[in-house]
Amino acid sequence: MSISVKLDVFEGPLDLLLHLIDKNKVNIHDIPIAIITEQYMEYIRQMKTKNLDIMSEFLVMAATLINIKSKMLLPKDETKEEEEEDPRQELVERLLEYKMYKYISLDLKDREMDAARILYKDATIPKEIEDFKEEIDPRSLLSDLTLAKLHKIFESVIKKQVDKIDPIRSKFGKIEKEEINLTEKILDIQKYGLIHKSFSFRGLLMKQSGKMDIIVTFLGVLELIKIGQVRIKQDNLFEDIMITFTGDVITELENDLVLN
Repeated sequence: MSISVKLDVFEGPLDLLLHLIDKNKVNIHDIPIAIITEQYMEYIRQMKTKNLDIMSEFLVMAATLINIKSKMLLPKDETKEEEEEDPRQELVERLLEYKMYKYISLDLKDREMDAARILYKDATIPKEIEDFKEEIDPRSLLSDLTLAKLHKIFESVIKKQVDKIDPIRSKFGKIEKEEINLTEKILDIQKYGLIHKSFSFRGLLMKQSGKMDIIVTFLGVLELIKIGQVRIKQDNLFEDIMITFTGDVITELENDLVLN
């Protein structure tokens, strides 16, 4: 009985074996080695290639299949208590590994094709944006002071505010949203700065009545740093930060600060 085999191009003997397993719709963990070997040998006989390297790979696999087939034909030794290893096991593991890498390569090929369809636009920045320079360099204002140090002081003040809360009474009553305007808070800081000129950052935060007041005050100080109305200084690490007010409360706010 002749076996009809379509002579497709396969990447190697494992690729051919996977094709035969899929074609016969058999379980890869329970390969009918006799049928697969017969079909594999029929394909070898119909191959028309003179490349010895390619042919040698297919012939080595053919020898492996015949060896497995002969082992399966031998009667089992019933005297051995341990279960004999399935001669197909090694081949199954190789097929599963090959199948995994084959599917991965196909997935990568699909991604390559999708990526080839993507076009990127070069950056086009208007000249007025490229030539823009800030009137005040924030780095010169901050000098050796970092936002991390400001944040550390802010966290310590917040913690003290939390410690003041009564753990029992705070759970009762109606919670209402605190309406605090950032523009008004900045005006308050400026008025405070006109009076005191130089003052403690920690002391300023401690004067606030609640957490939201502290947060808005912190944002107000950062905004005043940004527009150059205050200068900040810290003599030593972990010490308090001193704020020096240098702006004009009305004129500078209207000209330099834009808030909704």
